[in-house]
Amino acid sequence: MAEEDEEQDSKVNRPIPNLPNRFLPFVEVVCKGSGKTRRFAAGTEAGFAVSLINKKVEVGPITTHIEAVKEGEEPVSFGPNSVLVDYGDGWKLQTVTGVEGLRKKEFNGSSTLHNESLRVLKASQPVISYLYIGKILLAFILIFVMGAVLTLALENLPSLILFINSSM
Repeated sequence: MAEEDEEQDSKVNRPIPNLPNRFLPFVEVVCKGSGKTRRFAAGTEAGFAVSLINKKVEVGPITTHIEAVKEGEEPVSFGPNSVLVDYGDGWKLQTVTGVEGLRKKEFNGSSTLHNESLRVLKASQPVISYLYIGKILLAFILIFVMGAVLTLALENLPSLILFINSSM
């Protein structure tokens, strides 16, 4: 019985073949907004990492996606369901924010810059509609009605107490 357990342990703890020595059980992502490096378990999906990074952002632009970058190479973008991977020497994972995406389009002279900047501008402006103003007015009216009811109740409380005491 003990021999079988030892065989199981040796199978489980046996080194995995063909893995490079630099294999780490985690990947590091540099958050450009805060300058901090965040670690994620190997096999983490990029969408999950982005959501965790955005939860920890206190001030500044939010992260839209993660890219692997290397000097002189085209960046590799990770989609939300992509698994984060360390590509090796010279490559590093870093976050990309919505503001940086606009700057890249500006730099490339893309014709969609105007449309994209209008979309971002519209999304950042608060929408004030007649329904919104109506809800605010209704809230004020309800506050004043509740105040009037409570005032009347408190003014008539002594006479109510006298009425209750006299009927008993």
